[in-house]
Amino acid sequence: MQQPLPAHLLRQHFETIFPLTDEEFAQMLARFTLRRFKKHQFLIQPGKLVRYNYFVVSGLLKLVYTDTAGKPYLLAFAPEDWWESDLQAYYTQTAATLSLECLEDTAVYCLALEDYHQLCAELPKLARFFLHKAVLGSIATQQRLLSLLTTPAQQRYYQLLDKYPALGQRVSKTLLASYLGVSRETLSRLMA
Repeated sequence: MQQPLPAHLLRQHFETIFPLTDEEFAQMLARFTLRRFKKHQFLIQPGKLVRYNYFVVSGLLKLVYTDTAGKPYLLAFAPEDWWESDLQAYYTQTAATLSLECLEDTAVYCLALEDYHQLCAELPKLARFFLHKAVLGSIATQQRLLSLLTTPAQQRYYQLLDKYPALGQRVSKTLLASYLGVSRETLSRLMA
């Protein structure tokens, strides 16, 4: 079966919330840029300006915060059909505090902040779409924080695999352990 073109994937994503006419989609698509990155390339690096919010067409990204002692904290994985960025830096147009790196060769649609604002002004249903996505993202972040605070590591591991079954085959045990907030050795015991 032939793979859908990236533009069709973007349209399908938006149309999970509301339908688009061909004219609306063409108007919207003109504001996005399709870019491809290789495994280990960075889309965002700490200290640099964050120009885009990214929609993942294919591939896998990781969002990481590194503290002043150099310890990395894996905040999120971003697989296909996912939006990711350092949102604070993107919306305030300030330097990034997070990094966004490709775990696989990745294709993304990039949306600059000025294009985001223009789309929301021109097509009010896109403003509703982005609000809906922001609310879902906030809920997911809240659930993740509560899980880290209150749920045993083994249960967090099974919840992760239940929610993202293919992730275990796409990322290393070291990355899974980092995301779960446990050591690699602890993760090996949880998997046994």
